[in-house]
Amino acid sequence: MSEAFLHLIDAAGVIQRTYALSALQETKVGRELDCQIILGHDQFGGVSRYHLSVRPLAELGIWEVCDLGSSNGTWVNGERVMGCQRLQSGDRLVLGAVDSQSAQFLIAIAEPMPPQPSGTGGVSLSQLLPILSTGKDLRQKAFLLPGVLTVLAVVLMFATIGNFPLFAALLAVYLAGAGFSVVYHLCGKDKSWWMLLLSALCTAGVLLTPVFSGFVFVFRGLLPGDIERAANSFLPQLVAHFFGAGLLEELLKAIPIGIMWLVGRFCGTRWRDRLGVQEPLDGILIGTASAVGFTLLETMGQYVPNLVREVLASGDEGAAYFVGLQLLIPRILGSIAGHMAYSGYFGYFIGLAVLKPKAWPLILSIGYVTSSGLHAFWNASASVSLWVSAVVGVLSYAFLAAAILKARLLSPSRSQNFATRLTQRP
Repeated sequence: MSEAFLHLIDAAGVIQRTYALSALQETKVGRELDCQIILGHDQFGGVSRYHLSVRPLAELGIWEVCDLGSSNGTWVNGERVMGCQRLQSGDRLVLGAVDSQSAQFLIAIAEPMPPQPSGTGGVSLSQLLPILSTGKDLRQKAFLLPGVLTVLAVVLMFATIGNFPLFAALLAVYLAGAGFSVVYHLCGKDKSWWMLLLSALCTAGVLLTPVFSGFVFVFRGLLPGDIERAANSFLPQLVAHFFGAGLLEELLKAIPIGIMWLVGRFCGTRWRDRLGVQEPLDGILIGTASAVGFTLLETMGQYVPNLVREVLASGDEGAAYFVGLQLLIPRILGSIAGHMAYSGYFGYFIGLAVLKPKAWPLILSIGYVTSSGLHAFWNASASVSLWVSAVVGVLSYAFLAAAILKARLLSPSRSQNFATRLTQRP
């Protein structure tokens, strides 16, 4: 079967993005989320919810385009499609009137490869040594970097066996990076990795400065957030954790988002989108990166060392380190439904407030209270049962995932974002 691709082009005919067409089923194009190729309304106002579909026919290498009752019509090489029309390689498809709100595609149909003769005579060198012809794809499709980082982490962990602090730190950083990578690819928007790293370091740094003591004084001293003095039952714990953990920590982790928003305002257009906060996806990415810094410092600087010292007091060093790892792994892995979920969710609202500035007080209030409430429910659920904690954790992750889906839908740069649900070809 032939391969076919749709090239999204701009008014000058420059290819902006390429989509591979399925040879087994139709490919729908439109604004709705269940389309295989989604075109945002902000950029392509002339595109209907379900605009057209491209279908493979039974004959080898034959494709047709069908208008799905679009409001502004589908055009092939300047002629309007009435029903369905067969396509040829090089045909230009226009969705809507030819103006700044239309979407234009070029179709490319590749001839099928001729059958190779049996035996080794028809095998090429690139087939025998695939690395010779796929080096570019290895880099561009993010196949190489995760594996390289994993190998480096494993080698370093082997080298630090016997040195518990270093081994635990390497393991924590690797697990936290893997968790953040999941969120990053779900968001589907390019963001400078060095800027995200700075966001994590900023939050970790704030925890080591007198600024954190000021937060503690306000939320745990002036407000009813004294967790240690609260009665060990659900409602008192919920109230104390809402003020002393939720409101305190979510505001603290939002500091890098505010800083990046300010930086973005003073950057040129070229750098503003990669550095600043222009939309909810930016807030989610910076918020979750900030949460990584918070989680790592809290886990490796407080919880794990305290537990290890406590068990070491009994004289069993091996048990102390084993129990320390038992605490480290679930705390770091669980951050995707914990600190990353709360901060990413609040980050969504901060980005939404930037996108909808007239309603910013309402937007920020709802986001701050909701993310702090989820945080408090998780902490207080420990006084009930692990099953309640599991339900709250799933709920927190669901809130984050829902925010990511909505943020992708609202994204002004939606057509340029890399989308995990689309089959793409650079």
